[in-house]
Amino acid sequence: MTSPSDTDTNGQRRAEIAESLREVRQRIDAACRAAGRQAEEVELLAVTKTFPAGDAALLADLGVTALAENREQEARTKVAEFDTLRPRAGVRWHMIGQLQRNKARSVVRWADVVESVDSPRLAEALQRAAGQALEVGERQDPLDALVQVNLDERTGRGGCAPEEVPRLAEMINRMYEIRLRGVMAVAPLEGDPDVAFATLSRIAERVRHDFPEAEHISAGMSGDLESAVAHGSTRVRVGTGLLGGRRLVSP
Repeated sequence: MTSPSDTDTNGQRRAEIAESLREVRQRIDAACRAAGRQAEEVELLAVTKTFPAGDAALLADLGVTALAENREQEARTKVAEFDTLRPRAGVRWHMIGQLQRNKARSVVRWADVVESVDSPRLAEALQRAAGQALEVGERQDPLDALVQVNLDERTGRGGCAPEEVPRLAEMINRMYEIRLRGVMAVAPLEGDPDVAFATLSRIAERVRHDFPEAEHISAGMSGDLESAVAHGSTRVRVGTGLLGGRRLVSP
């Protein structure tokens, strides 16, 4: 049974998230106007990593239809809890973190999209896992995939080298269990994000030329979304800007 204090706390958190969501959407709208684009061209992907399923449920209540996680184990539990809280929410879950091949079987059970495909071996593992999940009814649709591009040459951050993107994109495009949907990248920790996102835009243009359905550019976060939108991002990934600094007690 929900106590009055629980209701008050939930109402306060909803108000906090609603205000943050309003501010983020205003930023996206302003960035689109500055770039001569329509706001509808840019999807907001709410990053719920380290935040509880209750926050994800509140985002869904406020009209957010795309949610993201970056750790498979945390996501698996959270998505299950979210489905209990909001069984008919109709949101799409994205995996945006580095993914080990041995986690492929698990991730295809909850993720609609994997944005961090950065090697042929991972693509093959996801293909096998998605095929098995489709066969036994754990999925109804193929897995959408984005090629993660490394823009700062640091191997620890994930992503394939820019020159390897066309080959990996072609490989994924041949798979029936996975659908190539575009590219993703994180701006370097140091340096000008405009330079990084301009590079990503050129890579994305080549991929779209070869594979027209690979239309998405997932780029831009709380601190640099304006730059990403200016360079053609179709999906910005925002966590801190929406949910603040709260963390799960035990992620």
